Amino acid sequence: MRTLRVVGLHEDGTSLVCEDPERRERFLLPVDERLRAAARGDVARLGQIEIEQESTMRPREIQSRIRAGESVEQVASAAGMPTSRIERFAHPVLLERSRTADLAQRAHPVREDGPDVRTLGEIVAHSFGLWGQDYARAEWDAWRSDEGKWVIGLRWSAGRSDNHAHWSFSPGAHGGTVTALDEQAEALLDPDSHRMPRPVGESGRDSEEAGTQDAHQTGREGARVIEAPLPGPADDDGVSPASSAPGGATAAPGDGEDERLVPEQAGHAATASRGKPPRKKNTHPAVPAWEDVLLGVRSQRG
Repeated sequence: MRTLRVVGLHEDGTSLVCEDPERRERFLLPVDERLRAAARGDVARLGQIEIEQESTMRPREIQSRIRAGESVEQVASAAGMPTSRIERFAHPVLLERSRTADLAQRAHPVREDGPDVRTLGEIVAHSFGLWGQDYARAEWDAWRSDEGKWVIGLRWSAGRSDNHAHWSFSPGAHGGTVTALDEQAEALLDPDSHRMPRPVGESGRDSEEAGTQDAHQTGREGARVIEAPLPGPADDDGVSPASSAPGGATAAPGDGEDERLVPEQAGHAATASRGKPPRKKNTHPAVPAWEDVLLGVRSQRG
């Protein structure tokens, strides 16, 4: 590598004239930003200039895209640059997004009658508890919308389903306010009036259990027909033992056929065949007379 010496400034005012002392050859060296940074010993500025020359995406554009919600990997892919170089400009913006997401959790959701007393983080944690979801695994994020407003995002998994909720965040006194932007966000703010979406993979099992319960219920409803007992021999009072069956069910003999009747039909048939209603049995115990107690005998009364 040959060493050159500076002769002076070229007549155009934008280049240096350098000369090889051995061969007396002269060279022009453009005075650009890289030369100025090298003369100052500014290594950081030299690295930034190298990135700007390798890609058409400027550092300000990189930070703007990160602030709008893109990841480091997405910006690196779009710029055709290594992620390590994108991270240098993305790091302060990512910290800003994380800090904004934390602030939004202490903001108050806007209701019809004004801001809620509770914070967004408290309400969402309560809703996760009601739905049996793991709030510790939920991920908060924040980014700038096209209108320049902060959007707060929450992402969580339930079964094989990925769920997202979004709010608009307005920083201000007492933590600021947030407004729901979609149905999931509204459901988290009011869990009693919104049903949590069923995770994918559980609906089939629930449908099968519901079908089994319906089948059992149908079977129970279809088995409510009460059959009357078969007619038996009459007792001394001329009343068949079937007349004392539970519910007063009786059966009338047919023409050699074994008829089974429901209680109401059996009662009408027995009454018609005998021509008089069956005599009711006395269910009260017999009380002995006074003289029976004195004599030690049992009376033959009723």
